[in-house]
Amino acid sequence: MITEKTIDNTKEPRISVAPMMDWTTKDYRFFARLFNPNVVLYTEMVTTGAIIYGGANRHLDFNQQEHPIVLQLGGSNPEELATCTKMAEDWGYNEVNLNVGCPSDRVQNNKIGACLMAEPNLVAECIHSMQKVVSIPVTVKHRIGIDDMQSYEEMLHFVDTVATTGCTHFIVHARIAILQGLSPKENREVPPLRYEDVYRLKQERPQLTIEINGGIKTFDKTQQHLQHVDGVMIGREAYHNPYLLAEMGQLWNLEAPNRFDIMQQMLPYIHQRVAEGAPLSIITRHILGLFQNLPGARKWRQALSGGNAKTISDIEHSIQNIQVAMQRTEDYVREHQH
Repeated sequence: MITEKTIDNTKEPRISVAPMMDWTTKDYRFFARLFNPNVVLYTEMVTTGAIIYGGANRHLDFNQQEHPIVLQLGGSNPEELATCTKMAEDWGYNEVNLNVGCPSDRVQNNKIGACLMAEPNLVAECIHSMQKVVSIPVTVKHRIGIDDMQSYEEMLHFVDTVATTGCTHFIVHARIAILQGLSPKENREVPPLRYEDVYRLKQERPQLTIEINGGIKTFDKTQQHLQHVDGVMIGREAYHNPYLLAEMGQLWNLEAPNRFDIMQQMLPYIHQRVAEGAPLSIITRHILGLFQNLPGARKWRQALSGGNAKTISDIEHSIQNIQVAMQRTEDYVREHQH
């Protein structure tokens, strides 16, 4: 299933959507791609064990329209990581990323995620093994620190150690992770953001590609970060307000797509997935934020959430209701301007 498509590094800057468990599924990624052809999409984190022992098709299959797409792997066994990285290349992925940032207890117990920041030599061994077997890029996503390892110097040591393998691309979540005492959700909110550490990393290691992640929710903030780093990774805001990805098109002088046009492109995909046996609610949960901040957005969410939409006709009816609500608002504004 090899594809000729590759990540076009000439399409600078690099804007990506973060890997998010249960959220960045192939259904969401198909939807997200309709907003912007240049944004890089990530899978959910997939463990090496899930791929090797749990069925490769289930975990690796994706829609060809999703390119450019990155597989994020969780693991710490160099041989298993190499095996899965080669499988990813054969499957047609554009890049493989190693997770060194997830703080959950479940992955820590399996020596996966942010806990690996304490073992930079092991991470370097893993990256080296992964790079040896493929020609596609292998990258690392990590935190600025963990627990008592909170200094900039310790993060720099981690990056420098991994970079000895020839790895040049690091996605840096600008928060430390507290591995004991905070939940994954709290680890996304409680530790303060230290963007300046990521800026400094780029300044002191200009030969590396440094992408920043953490708490970035607007196009304006993205532009500000791009004054200091090579790329920006957007997390939950890209899910709750997916039209932000369309706004990012300004970076490449792209014309912003119409939300209703996006849904017209989405409907055939929904038909296909339902025909394959996918429950409608599995798909509709990913499109609830389409009309975020617009008239009728609440009714749209209510109509599609909780399994309220029983058929595709229900979705089409909801689209019509949104159009009516937006037209009424436009008429009201126009009337009261005079």
